[in-house]
Amino acid sequence: MDIRKYNQIAWDNEVKKGNKWTIPVTSEIVNEARHGNWQIKLTPTIYVPRNWFPPVGGLDVLCLACGGGQQGPVLAAAGANVTVLDNSPLQLERDHFVAERDSLIIRTIEGDMRDISCFADASFGMIFHPVSNTFVPDVRKVWKEAFRVLRKGGVLLSGFMNPAVYLFNWELAMGKGELRVKYKLPYADETDLDGAEKQKKIVKGEPMEFSHTLDDQIGGQLEAGFVITHFFEDRQGPDDRDPVAPYMATCIATRALKL
Repeated sequence: MDIRKYNQIAWDNEVKKGNKWTIPVTSEIVNEARHGNWQIKLTPTIYVPRNWFPPVGGLDVLCLACGGGQQGPVLAAAGANVTVLDNSPLQLERDHFVAERDSLIIRTIEGDMRDISCFADASFGMIFHPVSNTFVPDVRKVWKEAFRVLRKGGVLLSGFMNPAVYLFNWELAMGKGELRVKYKLPYADETDLDGAEKQKKIVKGEPMEFSHTLDDQIGGQLEAGFVITHFFEDRQGPDDRDPVAPYMATCIATRALKL
C-alpha cells in the first residue's frame, strides 16, 4: 500500500466529512490575532503557552503537516511569514480559503512531511508541527529534515500521540465493550489489524495510523540535534469519545531548539 497516497485521499475525505481538524478559523479569530490576541494548539485541548514562541512578527514559519486553515492563518495574522506544507490538497484549500477571505498571505505546498527537500537549509525560524506524524510510518526523517531547514536558534514545536494509546482495542471499547490490551508496540493499522478490520477501515476511507516509540519521538529529536526545553501532556476532549483519555494522557507536546 502506498501510505502517502492512501492517507492523502483519506484526509481529503475527512475534509468532506467535516472532521473538526479541517474546519477553518473564523474571521473573528483572525482579527483578534491581528491585534496580538491569539492562541493555537499542538494537541487536542491545551493551547501552547505563549512563552514557547519566539516573537512571530516577520518570522519565517513552516506549518508542517498542518493544513486545515487553523494554525497557519492565525500565525499569518499575527505577523509571521507562513508556509503550510500538507499532504492533503483539500486541507490546503482550507488555508487558501481563509487567506482569501481575510486578506492574508499564506504560501501552501502539497508534500510529504518526511521529505521537505524543496526547502533550502536554514529557511525557517520556527516549525509548527501539530499531531500528524501518526500518519507516517517513520518519524526520524521528519526530525532530521526539520533540523536541516531551521536556522540556528530556531524553534520546533511538536505534538504527537502517546504510543501507549495504541495498546488497546479501541473499536470494542467504542462499542461499550471492555477496554483491553490487544496490540504490541509499535503498532500500525496496516500490519496489525486483521483482514476484516483493515478492510472496514479502508471502506470507511479512514486514515491509516502508526504508533511511534518515545525513542523515535523524543530520542529522534535529540538525535537530529535538537535540545528539548519544554514539555506537556494532553488528552482528547469529551467530544472525541476516546475510551483511553479518561485514564491517561493521550498526547504529548514538546518545544525544541536548534542551538
